[in-house]
Amino acid sequence: MKTSDFDYDLPEERIAQEPAPIRDKCKMLVMDRITGALEDKIFCDIIDYINPGDVLVANETRVLPARLLGAKRTTGGAAEVFLLRPLPHGQQNNTQSDWEVLVRPGKRLKPGAIIDFPSTNGSTALTAEIVGFVESGKGERIARLSTEAYSTLDEALHAVGHTPLPPYIKQYVGDEEMYQTVYSNRETSAAAPTAGLHFTPELIEAIKAKGARWETVELQVGIDTFRIVDEDDPRNHAMHTETYTVPQRVVDACNEAHQRGGRVIAVGTTSTRSLESAWDVETHQLVARDQAQTALFLLPGSNFHVIDALITNFHVPRSTLMMLVSAFSSRDAIMAAYRHAIDNKYRMLSFGDAMFIH
Repeated sequence: MKTSDFDYDLPEERIAQEPAPIRDKCKMLVMDRITGALEDKIFCDIIDYINPGDVLVANETRVLPARLLGAKRTTGGAAEVFLLRPLPHGQQNNTQSDWEVLVRPGKRLKPGAIIDFPSTNGSTALTAEIVGFVESGKGERIARLSTEAYSTLDEALHAVGHTPLPPYIKQYVGDEEMYQTVYSNRETSAAAPTAGLHFTPELIEAIKAKGARWETVELQVGIDTFRIVDEDDPRNHAMHTETYTVPQRVVDACNEAHQRGGRVIAVGTTSTRSLESAWDVETHQLVARDQAQTALFLLPGSNFHVIDALITNFHVPRSTLMMLVSAFSSRDAIMAAYRHAIDNKYRMLSFGDAMFIH
């Protein structure tokens, strides 16, 4: 197995630069995971593939206003800080917090550098001081965020922060809420669980009315979700670690679905990783988890113990997500599906169209 096995030609014009105007009216490619048979549908048709007794499990995380645009205090030069995750053992209070971040320009923002982020009236709303490097990281920094202008750091972040979009979405100026799912809850992620972007409240209610259950887990999506694998052999890739929660009610819903002949349908790769990470290999059962850590890497040869079907988007070439969907079906079937999608002008990646693999 080579990383190049999961590469494909992605024309730039096929990368969606904005969401579908109506969430559930995008295209959906339906694929039989065993035979590879394909059907071209519209996403709202997903209701026709859901049976009474099925349970859909979605990731309810919400995207942080993690992109901060400011200026270096010493020179006034432009600087950007991208929030990845708070550091649990760092400085933490209402107006100050230590975070793992990415910075730009990276070479010039060394420990001791201070970046100020202005509010709309020009005064400083938030400050970030670079206090160190992340050990064994890839250039990540530790930044101490603080505010004197607001009563809480959360207020300051919402005053100056922007919802981060993937680097391949270049000039989107529309409603940032379109990069949030309609069922999103706590702001814990640096990127959206994009398979869920296609659902509307009305579609979720229709799914419930049909006799299926709708449940949610939480996996805090990191920026590594956009990074390609740079090892020739993907088995040498160091998978990023993310925090996830699978409540007991979700465990019960999945167990009941399987006991009654229903399916567990994961809404997205992050829901998949949450559920499969919660599988206990010793007791052979799904176990509730609370703020647990996972670095689960699903690639061809991996076993799926929980999910029976997967709603997902189209993914970046050579990514761990390409390997995950190939593991759930097969590399050949996925590559054929992607060729079909590109030939038939599907919109690709985060703002793009959907796949249903069953």
